[in-house]
Amino acid sequence: MQKPSPTQPSSTRASIIVGIGLGGFFDGILLHQILQWHHLLSLVPGVDSLRLQALWDGWFHALMYIITAVGLIGLWRSRAALPPARHLGGGLLIGVGAWHVLDSIASHWVLGIHRIRVDSPNPLVWDLVWFVVFGLVPLAIGWLLMRGRPMPGPGRRNATTAVVLLAAFATGAAAWSLRPAEDQRFTTIVFRPDVTPGQVIDVLAATDARLVWTDPAMGVVVVAMAPDRRWSLYPRGALLVSGSGVPTGCFGWTRA
Repeated sequence: MQKPSPTQPSSTRASIIVGIGLGGFFDGILLHQILQWHHLLSLVPGVDSLRLQALWDGWFHALMYIITAVGLIGLWRSRAALPPARHLGGGLLIGVGAWHVLDSIASHWVLGIHRIRVDSPNPLVWDLVWFVVFGLVPLAIGWLLMRGRPMPGPGRRNATTAVVLLAAFATGAAAWSLRPAEDQRFTTIVFRPDVTPGQVIDVLAATDARLVWTDPAMGVVVVAMAPDRRWSLYPRGALLVSGSGVPTGCFGWTRA
């Protein structure tokens, strides 16, 4: 039997890292953007403004980009001796499951920064269902896939194809997290804390933006404006602008 290459553990670790990043994207896209069940820091005292919630959601997605990129780079560097596609898939599922187990224990129960459904009368039920379905089940399936012995020949070629498909899928998940909702006709802007309401009004006038909604301090505003003008808001004091191609997490999907 052909002995496994010493680089195989590196590629397996890389696939687990990619799985962790995809697990974070899954949470961000489904729970933050589509369902909007919670923000990253929904239950943190003092972080009760939309400005701060949007900012931290953006940092969360930025971290997922970095984690996924590190994993993909690791797979590329070990491409000369990849394990079978089954092992790569197992590593991917272990990463997805590990993310949800870690997020459940740390974020939901130890730190208490958010729950799966913060508006539920019994949030523990949702936490436990998520923990089992998206944490323990992927971990178990990934472990079973990893138990199989490596096979020479076509398995390696299949692994190369699997890496290409995995990279395309991860890139697609990252791109999806950048886009605003299809039914969202407006642009949401978070301004720096030092930008005064008068300056915000001047910025909106200079960019031909029509004000639709604002918080009392005008730190977060919703406007109707031409999409090609969004990038021009950053030099004028904006921290985050939905639909501008930056990792704004659920901010890009928030319905005012």
